[in-house]
Amino acid sequence: MKYDEVSKMSDEQLVETRRSLRKELFDLKTTAVTEQIEDNQRFGKLRKDVARVSTELRSREIAAAQPQQA
Repeated sequence: MKYDEVSKMSDEQLVETRRSLRKELFDLKTTAVTEQIEDNQRFGKLRKDVARVSTELRSREIAAAQPQQA
């Protein structure tokens, strides 16, 4: 997932995307304990995607909290 894709999403889509990415990461971790994972790079990719989405959400929160300048 690229940052351009993330920045075009609405707030609701970002929250839903972050939730699904975190769930996928959790499922991948539990699978790694019991089985061998084919793509070990998937861990890093998922963590980075979660970070991108979280960063965008936080930057929008900060922008909304700042007083509007005339």
